[in-house]
Amino acid sequence: MPRLPLLLIGSGIIATLGNSALALPPPTEIPEEVLRTEVITEARSPIDNEPISAADYAALQERLRDPNTSTIVNPDIAQLIQLLEFRRVLKPILLFLP
Repeated sequence: MPRLPLLLIGSGIIATLGNSALALPPPTEIPEEVLRTEVITEARSPIDNEPISAADYAALQERLRDPNTSTIVNPDIAQLIQLLEFRRVLKPILLFLP
């Protein structure tokens, strides 16, 4: 019968630890449901991190989401990317390329 007190103490510890997992978040934490419904009044551009208005941010998000819009890449950089892709294709064939 000496196991009974140990069993009672062990179950008490487990019950105490189990109740701490059910604790509520701190009252200063804003619930996720509230954060999802907040209106963005100040925004930053994801392209260059400049401050933009909420209307410009919404337009930019819509333009970035639509796959049929033109790209925002500088033409010189686009040409450099094409040349690098061309070089990558030719490198296995022409072994002397660095």
